[in-house]
Amino acid sequence: MFFKQFLKKIVSILSALILVCTLSVAGLEHHNNDSIDDIASTFKYGSSKDLARFFDQGIDINISGNQGDYSKNQAELVMRDFFKKFPPNDFSIVHKGNGSDQIINYIGAYSSESSEFRVFIRGKKNENSIRIYSLDIVKV
Repeated sequence: MFFKQFLKKIVSILSALILVCTLSVAGLEHHNNDSIDDIASTFKYGSSKDLARFFDQGIDINISGNQGDYSKNQAELVMRDFFKKFPPNDFSIVHKGNGSDQIINYIGAYSSESSEFRVFIRGKKNENSIRIYSLDIVKV
């Protein structure tokens, strides 16, 4: 009798562990699949740190005519300054380009309290991630 109860507890504990592990792995797989929605969220909330995780090792950034080629870390600082100068009110993707499966082209509408911008995002896409190699931010 005691042995049957013991086995039932073991089976229920193992079942719960298997369920938790399965859900954890599924959550990790979903998290590793970058999307344009993730990038849009970083603009919407003004997070240069989160945006930088999508940057390629080298990125071309042009903000209203001030252009430069930056490393990933430098580009994060450039975007941090932009978000400080123009804190976000809203961001939305207004156009999705018709590039190939590996190339992405998006146009976003960024608004701050004092200004509005068009954001041109160019990058490359592989199996699970997007790497932005060019950002053009133009005041409207």
